[in-house]
Amino acid sequence: MNKELFGVLDGDGAFDELVSRSSFDWVTDGERATVAIRDPALGFPGRSATYRDERGHCVLWGEVYPPDGVTVSAAEYTLERYTAVGTDAFAELNGSFLVFIECDDDVVVATDPVRSWQCFYTDTDEGRVFGTNPHRVLSAASDSTVDTRGVLEYVHMGVVVGDRTVYNSLKNVPFDGYITADDAGTLSRFVYDPADPDEFDYVDELASRLERAIGRRTKNPGSHGVLLSGGYDSRALVAQHPDMDVCYTLGSPGHPEVEVAERIAHQYGAEHETLVANDEYLNVDKDVIEYSLGTRESIHIHHAGCDEKMTVDTIFHGLLFDTFLRGHFLPRNVVDVFGNKFPLDGLDPDPNPTEVLSSKFGYHPACDHVFPECYDEFDTSMDFIRDVVSEQLERWSDRYDNVYDSIALVGIQNQPSVPLHFELADNYVESFVAVDAELLEWHLKTPPEKRNTETMKRAMRKLNPNIFRHQPPDRPHHSFRKNQIEKFLRKKVPGLEPFSSPWPDMEAQYEQNELDRKLFPKYPGIHDLPVRVKLRINDITTWMNAASDENAFTPNDVLCPRSRLPIDI
Repeated sequence: MNKELFGVLDGDGAFDELVSRSSFDWVTDGERATVAIRDPALGFPGRSATYRDERGHCVLWGEVYPPDGVTVSAAEYTLERYTAVGTDAFAELNGSFLVFIECDDDVVVATDPVRSWQCFYTDTDEGRVFGTNPHRVLSAASDSTVDTRGVLEYVHMGVVVGDRTVYNSLKNVPFDGYITADDAGTLSRFVYDPADPDEFDYVDELASRLERAIGRRTKNPGSHGVLLSGGYDSRALVAQHPDMDVCYTLGSPGHPEVEVAERIAHQYGAEHETLVANDEYLNVDKDVIEYSLGTRESIHIHHAGCDEKMTVDTIFHGLLFDTFLRGHFLPRNVVDVFGNKFPLDGLDPDPNPTEVLSSKFGYHPACDHVFPECYDEFDTSMDFIRDVVSEQLERWSDRYDNVYDSIALVGIQNQPSVPLHFELADNYVESFVAVDAELLEWHLKTPPEKRNTETMKRAMRKLNPNIFRHQPPDRPHHSFRKNQIEKFLRKKVPGLEPFSSPWPDMEAQYEQNELDRKLFPKYPGIHDLPVRVKLRINDITTWMNAASDENAFTPNDVLCPRSRLPIDI
């Protein structure tokens, strides 16, 4: 990987046995830890930073901003604040980052509030090894046994939830959490606490916070580009950025959404380029699957085959705008119309968290017929998922007061689409606007019924009255209800053309590329599975084999992981 953080806590020379110092941009040796980072943007404002003095040393990795008005470097500020308030100092930082501190007898590694970067760790005889590249961390582990529950979660839902991975010895730093040399725990930065609407105007607050969040990222180095669709989220970026150079849209030339995106780009004085997806759209290449980190499916890295066409230095994207600002994980109210679900305004009055989350994550009922011998105490795959979700809801019950926020929290903790962020950040100076601390605070202070598209649209109009001059092609009306009615009619009435995605059809691409023959030539039993499940099986077998000395993990091991013997790492 082009960017990496790696370290050893309490290791006595173990660091140099595991990696070469020359492969990193900066290495610091302390009394109790050795930590290294590699990042071409090291030292730029808002990017990775380091600092040390007689008190200890601090490493910030990723995209990180100190509070407004701070004149010293973010790393120096963080060390100074840590000496005064301990881990509460991390709540003062803003961005998508990891932080390491060694100060006096303390050593701690912490995530940002929503764990937008995963950090992995394993315990060895020489000390606790941690880093952003799970393959490198795993190479230090003595135990290579497979976590069968992690594998089942991955293939069922496309995510491995919580702190586990597909290996027993490899763990994630907890959500909103930290590790020390011998402990792991959580902080209290991401807790739902809705504000009084008389004191907190949801629309005005969102508008001003969006403006500041985008503004503080406009000074990133070099030329600037954005992944722009014809929808709502990414247009907020190009509309607020004072000097966006180019907008990239993935899709087919001539598709209505691509054409709308081009009009939006030109409306704000930016160039526009269409990224025509090629055979790599399905992300079956090992170099792309690497960014799944063995905990997410790589299908979300939509632009994978087009990196060579994106020549900018800094890239923006609207990832997770829908999650934090528009309630992606919230269950919408629907009514049954002749056996079809028709969406209404508002939230489902009686949601089932397991059904909502399994649908959002990507569960497919075909799994019932694939893994019947692997559940032990569960009769069906949905019973298994219900147990997984219930465990998470109970673990984090002190952070929410209603069922809607409980669903949102588990969804955010295990967001399936973050591999897009990992890949972009490894190849560009990447700005993850949605995780700006002010926007996260807005999310936590705004009740679930107000975290919706209408609230966001009203906020965007406050910033720019003409921002919806060009309506999204699949939402031609300003009225939510009218858009839902037209979408419903286009799906059900013969002769009306349904709204379509500009992206390639996944199943058609899979068949055209003969991926059954290429990926599973010796496993005809897999050929009848849904395409998305087959891609997950390829993802996890490819990722796990890249961690081993030989290709010892097979699709059969995924279909029944309980029969799996340990592999040599």
